[in-house]
Amino acid sequence: MQRFIQHSLAVTMLSLVACGLSGFAGQQDARPEITPVPKSANLELVGAKVSRREDIGSLVFEMKVKGRAGMTVPKAKGGMNGAPVLAHVFPTTLAPTDVGFGKVDGIVALAVTSHPDFDDTPLWDENGDRDLGNDGVVYHPHWVVLVPDERVPGGLSVREIAENEDATLPPTNPGMPMYMDSPGFNVVLDGDTLRVIVPTWRVSGNIDFKFDAVTAYMQVMPHDGLPLLGVYEVYQVLSGDLSLPYQVD
Repeated sequence: MQRFIQHSLAVTMLSLVACGLSGFAGQQDARPEITPVPKSANLELVGAKVSRREDIGSLVFEMKVKGRAGMTVPKAKGGMNGAPVLAHVFPTTLAPTDVGFGKVDGIVALAVTSHPDFDDTPLWDENGDRDLGNDGVVYHPHWVVLVPDERVPGGLSVREIAENEDATLPPTNPGMPMYMDSPGFNVVLDGDTLRVIVPTWRVSGNIDFKFDAVTAYMQVMPHDGLPLLGVYEVYQVLSGDLSLPYQVD
């Protein structure tokens, strides 16, 4: 299995580089405009919870919106430079080591994202067409480590991996130079509700964490002086202040 994962990641990374990821280190193309997806009821939060389901050994992360969950997706820009990412995010008090990262500083978040310009889940076929490389627009989960970042209006970005850094990542990571994983959890869109099914053992059995809920627009910006993946607009923070006040039910 480990050989299969490593082979799949290697093949996928070759295709990603061809699509523009090789430009992450100081790309010289003109910086694209920041064009967030317009606000809508589909991004307006009305509630969130994380429930422990002992009968299936899992946690159910749930986010409820005023409109229809997952019915708004970004429009493709045609490449990695400025690629839009729409995100429904559960920031948590989980430790990075709980979900397979090394001991680093930052906020561990479960981010459910849609981005039509690239596919960063090389092991999973979310749309069921037997093509592992064309599913980016389908809402799918990531573990990410978020850090404060004054370079972007949203004040946060995904923690990057510095050159020569000995980073510890889960084996299901997509191979990008960030603290990001593509764990393959099941995402269910049901009317006004988005749910993610996370086996309890995938958080090291830690069920005492707190969390919050956020809808946000992110953008891939492979340019010197900008984060690779930063938050450019926050549509809503359920708590109002990102205080992570909610507890697992």
